[in-house]
Amino acid sequence: MELKSKSRFSAGTTFLKVVTGRLLATVLPTKNQKPIILIGGSLGEKYEDNAAAFHQYLLENWQHTYEVHWMYDREMSYVREKGIVNAVALGSLRNYILFFQAAHTIHGHSLMYDIAPEIDKYIHWNKKTTMTHISHGIECFKKILIQPEDVPLLERCDYFNCVSEYEKRIKRDEWGIPEEKLIITGMARFDRLPYNQPPPKVKSILMMMTWRETLMDLSEEEFKASEYFKATEELLKDKLLISHLESHDVQLNVVLHPFMKRFESYFKTLSKGKSQIEFYTFDEISIREQVLQSDALITDYSSIVWDFIYMNKPVIFYTFDQEAFLKMRGSYLDLDHDLLGYKANVKEEVVEAVETIVVEGKTANPRFSEMSDYIDFTDGKNCKRLANTLFTA
Repeated sequence: MELKSKSRFSAGTTFLKVVTGRLLATVLPTKNQKPIILIGGSLGEKYEDNAAAFHQYLLENWQHTYEVHWMYDREMSYVREKGIVNAVALGSLRNYILFFQAAHTIHGHSLMYDIAPEIDKYIHWNKKTTMTHISHGIECFKKILIQPEDVPLLERCDYFNCVSEYEKRIKRDEWGIPEEKLIITGMARFDRLPYNQPPPKVKSILMMMTWRETLMDLSEEEFKASEYFKATEELLKDKLLISHLESHDVQLNVVLHPFMKRFESYFKTLSKGKSQIEFYTFDEISIREQVLQSDALITDYSSIVWDFIYMNKPVIFYTFDQEAFLKMRGSYLDLDHDLLGYKANVKEEVVEAVETIVVEGKTANPRFSEMSDYIDFTDGKNCKRLANTLFTA
């Protein structure tokens, strides 16, 4: 998955589709004469984030009331493989017709990527649809970078879902979202996770590091010389780490960020000759399945940590470039005190934490009791709460 460049969608063709879609929306009847919901996430390229979890809930509970459509990238095959009904290709004429007919749109990343390509230019043409941003994760680690094209989309959104009062304060005080647009219903995908169930043993560790904007334009040689790659390389070549994995038969699965596609060959060479380490690209694996199957997590600043904290599984934060990261992006958290897990600034501290959870068998998250400072609901009813807030208010 990577942010789609605007060249992928011809501006002239898109304009014609938007205009035609707007006109046809006023004369064409809806399929079942029901109000329409459009929902999408992960830029249409994956089906396993908050948007997908909420979409499944809607299909199971609200099809009698609404006509529900999933928006997807036509280059992806998952819609056919999963048998997703009422799926609509992003950027198609039907996409824009439904956009102007919809009673609700619900997106996890951006209206412009998840619901209707390049709609930022024409968002003021749709005044009737209720638009809701449900986020792809809890907003806390990385400060949001609001781009010029984001401004009309943020202003047009009617609701921004929050997982807690904590996240609501961020979106109100840091993003500048008006209080009346903020709703607290919890995170949809948590409904599919077992709450507070630490594993009996740590047999599988997931490693997911997030992206750095400073890596975007590097050459391959510059990337190999970057602190990001070197920190990963040094950790995965550490003899003591490998010894712990081999002697306790622990599998370490490294899932690369989607923006790493250019450099994935360099990472995959790091696992050669190491039977306990496997590399996967974002397209090769289901993140949802990895979260459920993995007993622990190694990450830096990825919001996937909240899934592991919710389940009371150990998390190791490998913050090797914390000072540079804070200067570049900033964080809503105090990275020295607020991380709910093991804090590791250098690879030796990562290995020490692995020893604690694997060798010593401490399989619960050591700061699980603090989760309630950031997450308000653990009742498995986040989707129901969100639907009731949007559709029965």
